[in-house]
Amino acid sequence: MNLRTNALKNSLTGLLFLFSTLLFAQQEHTVSGTVVDKDAGIPLEYATITFKDPSGELSDQGGVTDFDGNFSIEVKEGTYNILVEYISFKPKTFKNRTINRDIDLGKIVLGISADNLDEVVVTAETTQVDVRLDKKIYNIGKDLTTQGATVSDALSNVPSVTVDIEGGISLRGNENVRILINGKPSAMAGFGDTNVFQQLPADAIERVEVITSPSARYDAEGSAGILNIILKKEKTLGFNGSVSANLGYPTNSQISTNLNLRTDDYNIFTTIGRYYRNSPGNAYFNNTYVNDTGDFDRIIEDREYDRLYTGFNTNVGMEYFLNDRSSITGSVFMRFGDDKDVTTNNTDRFNNDVLDSKTYREQIEKESDESYQGSLNYVNKFNDEGHKLTADFQYSYDNEERPTQIEENQFSPVNSLLARERIFEVETQNEYLIQADYVLPMGEAQFEAGFRSNFEEEKTDYKLSIFEDNQYTLDTLSNVFTYNENVNAVYSQYGNKLGDFSFLLGLRLEHTQLKGDIDPYYSEAVLEDFLQIDFDTNFDKNYLGLFPTVNLIYELKEDENITLGYNRRINRPRGWYINPFPSRSSRTNVFQGNPDLDPAFSNQFDLGYLRKWEKLTLTGSVYYQHETGSFERVQLDPEEDEGSGLTKDGIPIVRMLPINLATEDRFGGEIGTIYNPADWLRLNASFNFFRSIKEGEYDGVDYGNENTSWFGRFSGKVTLPGKIDWQTNAFYRGPTQNAQTETEGIFSMNLALSKELIPNNLTASFNISDVFNSRKRRSLTITDDVITDSEFQWRVRQYTVSLIYRFNQPNKQNRRNESGNSDFEGDDGF
Repeated sequence: MNLRTNALKNSLTGLLFLFSTLLFAQQEHTVSGTVVDKDAGIPLEYATITFKDPSGELSDQGGVTDFDGNFSIEVKEGTYNILVEYISFKPKTFKNRTINRDIDLGKIVLGISADNLDEVVVTAETTQVDVRLDKKIYNIGKDLTTQGATVSDALSNVPSVTVDIEGGISLRGNENVRILINGKPSAMAGFGDTNVFQQLPADAIERVEVITSPSARYDAEGSAGILNIILKKEKTLGFNGSVSANLGYPTNSQISTNLNLRTDDYNIFTTIGRYYRNSPGNAYFNNTYVNDTGDFDRIIEDREYDRLYTGFNTNVGMEYFLNDRSSITGSVFMRFGDDKDVTTNNTDRFNNDVLDSKTYREQIEKESDESYQGSLNYVNKFNDEGHKLTADFQYSYDNEERPTQIEENQFSPVNSLLARERIFEVETQNEYLIQADYVLPMGEAQFEAGFRSNFEEEKTDYKLSIFEDNQYTLDTLSNVFTYNENVNAVYSQYGNKLGDFSFLLGLRLEHTQLKGDIDPYYSEAVLEDFLQIDFDTNFDKNYLGLFPTVNLIYELKEDENITLGYNRRINRPRGWYINPFPSRSSRTNVFQGNPDLDPAFSNQFDLGYLRKWEKLTLTGSVYYQHETGSFERVQLDPEEDEGSGLTKDGIPIVRMLPINLATEDRFGGEIGTIYNPADWLRLNASFNFFRSIKEGEYDGVDYGNENTSWFGRFSGKVTLPGKIDWQTNAFYRGPTQNAQTETEGIFSMNLALSKELIPNNLTASFNISDVFNSRKRRSLTITDDVITDSEFQWRVRQYTVSLIYRFNQPNKQNRRNESGNSDFEGDDGF
């Protein structure tokens, strides 16, 4: 009996123990804590916390942080490795943590990831720059003065970058800069015509990468370096986006939206914009003719510009996640423009300082523009260590029709018709791009290889009709000019980290074909006789070159390093530099392309320094560049220029022509600071000094020259009472000169006020562009026969009011951190 009783007791005890064990195994406990940014101390929203069972018996569990960086997760009892992650930050792991009760992990601090050998990231709430081995990355979205502005306005606020009066973009004072969109040439960049940036909204930009020492992965084009514009693409799950609208004076109205729908399987994104913008400007030319070259010894021309830009643009795309490691992305970009440019010239003509006659010229140019671009991108990430393969295909098409009417009349002392012309110009561009890149990490090292083929054709159909004998007659200049630029390249590069020393070595092989063909409406002999330039208008040139790159970095300590870069680059002439047909904006001052231009080649060295303190960041660099065959625009003397001649009323025609000079040596230095002394005050400034020495001659004339100049930029942001942000941006470019022209310094200032009407949702801003209306180019050009004193203002002072509404987006502080990692090309592992 006792034996049976004991056996029953033992059985019941065992069952109770087994039941309690099973019940205990299913018990859950709460794990809580807060995740914050190490440097800024701000909470990190949407950080992920994952509980991994080392034995593999339990499936992964986890959750994400809320708006304030807090998390509270129910976890089954057991032993776990706890992984805390946030995009672009170094993850933190708590190994073999036993969860058998409620646990508060407290404050978990994450710092920016240093896994990439090249990455030294500068952080703080207002810091706008990430410094890497071969580039600096600027977050455009944090600049108040770009709200309601254009891409050109945004670029003009980026250190090392200047945007001239006509929208031309330079890097460190050198205009031979390559512009990419998401790492690739794009119709969105206007095929190199930077005027398109004055039509696209700045709020479509996530960041701008200033690449002064490009690795071998990048196209070798652009002796100054590369500007890579990265467009916004939200990474937050769900439907989110923003809508912005602005109204300005002179007329500047625009509405645009960025929308994003992301699920576990796909990500749909779009940017849509509609704009209506008036851009008035003016110019002044005073030509004094030193020698007896015509019927007048002095001509003063006052020019007014009235430009109206209207259009629509959209970028729609979808990324489909094939699995956890691979995806395919397709996108379509479209832009439609209907513009009108009215230019009027009032001209006074003198003989012996006595007014002889007055003329009035009006040019009405319309432009109908349509651009399309389709692209496909495939990414396969073989593991989490960066082993991946990417492949891209892109096709771009652009068509512009420009009908123009020109009429010039003399109205004093008598009325008479001087010129009446009609121009119908159709410009079509097609571009194909095929590219593949392979990245193989090898511990601390990394190997990369790839190829790129880019085929571009630009076709210009130009018809000029001149009114004579009461009828329009097709002029000798009428022609069809076709220009092809085909580039094929392969590259490989290898990087490694040895203690505090890191290096990246690369080699790129490129073959360039430049091909031009002119089909004149008259005979080619008549055309070449009219142009009066000694070159072959039909050409097929081929260039094969090796382009090595070397990038080195030495970490003096955690927040201090020195970088050294070397690269060889090529600068290919663009279509408007090649097309030999003169512009018609003036009968007396014309620009004419040169089909005989060859590419320029350069070698550049760059030595950089970075030092970071708690509230201050200092960056600096010195650089040297030697270029052969550099481009120079020269003004030809009418007395010696057989192609200039006189207008029918006896005025010498002054031509400007691009040529290849023998050499250019350019050296300089730049320094930048970011200082955040308090939460309510943020300051940054940069200074760039450069000097160039050019040697060479054309047609027996020496055009060698020396130029020393500089530019500085300052930005201050203050938080006023009522949480109103006030930002001031000031810019000054020092005087410049070349062989013939001296240009005065230019100063401009922008102001902006911003207020969040609904925190993290609705923001209102007001900004003034060019507060003192001082952004004018004043130049003096001296040749043996002509002295030209000129002033040019592309756009007058602008006032703009903007509203931006955001929905279902992370707060503005955390959006900064999300931009640090992107699927777009340009985020190399090194």
